[in-house]
Amino acid sequence: MNAPAAAAYFDQGAVRRAVDATLDDFLATQCRSAHRRGLPQQAAQALSDFLGSGGKRVRPTLCVAGWQAAGGTGTPDPVLKAAASLEMFHAFALIHDDIIDASDTRRGRPTLHRQVGTEAAILIGDLALVFADQLLHSARLTPTQLTAVLPVADHLRADTIYGQYLDMSHARQPTPDPGPALTITRYKTAKYTIEGPLLLGAALAGADDALRGTLSAYGLPMGEAFQLRDDLLGVFGNPDDTGKPALDDLREGKATVLMALALRSADRTQRRILRDHVGNPHLTDDGARQVRTVLDDTGARATVEEMIIRRRQRALSALDTGTLPAHIAHALRSMAFSTTARTT
Repeated sequence: MNAPAAAAYFDQGAVRRAVDATLDDFLATQCRSAHRRGLPQQAAQALSDFLGSGGKRVRPTLCVAGWQAAGGTGTPDPVLKAAASLEMFHAFALIHDDIIDASDTRRGRPTLHRQVGTEAAILIGDLALVFADQLLHSARLTPTQLTAVLPVADHLRADTIYGQYLDMSHARQPTPDPGPALTITRYKTAKYTIEGPLLLGAALAGADDALRGTLSAYGLPMGEAFQLRDDLLGVFGNPDDTGKPALDDLREGKATVLMALALRSADRTQRRILRDHVGNPHLTDDGARQVRTVLDDTGARATVEEMIIRRRQRALSALDTGTLPAHIAHALRSMAFSTTARTT
């Protein structure tokens, strides 16, 4: 993708297409390499199919936005490979997350562990993590760029795994305190979905402290808003739109802000409904309907909607006070709404 030297418009669609082409080329090379070495090609092919099944490419798009925010021009191949490494890491996280959650579908298709078995899916997820590292290290970055980027990538990955561990640790034991759920939201999603990709891209272009501060001031509240919206969609979303069953989050008993707020405001009858049904692996549609009624009647759903709006506004305010290029500020404003859009 060859953008003009002084871009007046950030073409998100072009970035997504360029990242997809980078991933396709990389995985085709991995399949050929496996064949030459007498190794099974099925793992790389399954990963290619998984990545080709959908996804908005939010993280690599934000990485390229961070690069241009810091003065990078166009999107050269090294930047695309670094951006694509984020999508590969995302694939690793999703594959393992689906196993942990015992999810049956992802993006409207059977989850990978339902297709190939749990053991194979674990290994394919591991391979995605290896490939994420390989994409970054084979991107022909300069020594200066590598020195700047590797700490960002390392923190992003570690924080995500710590967040996933916290999420798993609190499953089936939600409490009326939203604090732990907000911590999970920040580490499992906010840092690696919005802030981390922006900072990684900015590091590639040698961003200064002021710019990094602006990107974090935007990225953290936006990442939290993104996860809060995902929590609502996990309970109230239409499976035809989300690509996931509407009962998974409730059956798993995720410790979300939504559930904490409901428990904090519930009366005795409402609390019993939540205790009986949330975290029940055999939850029925009727039980889920009762839970949704409680989430509405306690005001928890409305409060989470307000939290999303407040965080989005905080992120937009960061753009107003920063000195980002106009086309990047415009793109980030647009993504602030598209990534938190209400479809429930």
